[in-house]
Amino acid sequence: MDEALKDLGDYIAAALPQDVIGTEVAVGELMVTVRPASITRVLTFLRDDSTCLFKVLIDLCGADYPEREARFDVVYTLLSMSQNQRVRVKLSVGEDEPVPTATGVYSAAGWCERETWDMYGIYFADHPDLRRLLTDYGFEGHPMRKDFPLTGRVEVRYDETQKRVVYDPVKLTQDFRSFDFLSPWEGMNEILPGDEKANTDEEEGAEST
Repeated sequence: MDEALKDLGDYIAAALPQDVIGTEVAVGELMVTVRPASITRVLTFLRDDSTCLFKVLIDLCGADYPEREARFDVVYTLLSMSQNQRVRVKLSVGEDEPVPTATGVYSAAGWCERETWDMYGIYFADHPDLRRLLTDYGFEGHPMRKDFPLTGRVEVRYDETQKRVVYDPVKLTQDFRSFDFLSPWEGMNEILPGDEKANTDEEEGAEST
């Protein structure tokens, strides 16, 4: 299987030498790394070429590497039902660098790109309806970024007095999010309520013997 995937990777790289940066087979999967500006051309080739026929877009997602200049990866997972093969296509972009939309090649990319925009802030150029998908209207920031606060910035609640939904700043500080990973029994140095009874029972038992 790995040999067949390697041959497929070599075939794709030879057919698109200006677009493909590299290919590799890892853990039984083929990964094709491409230039961001070439993503539409590469996806179209993978969908239509008779050797590939990757007609199904299974997933499109992002990944955040804030220490890199090209901070984000966008990963496309494709399936060829006729060839019984999968391939992953990956590109890397900077924080303010747009990615061409894949909606013209795979209509299923529409919602996936909206989710990726919502969670990571990766902008997809020429998307027909690039709105937030999972967060609320007016949400600030992108929660899957690694520099997003663990507690968020606002909390949403229904105010009975005002009879509407209100947004309040989060009051829980990050200090309360640090854990020592000890069990309650390891981390408790004080006597728990009720423990004094156990000592009394032991003393009474010793006196009766």
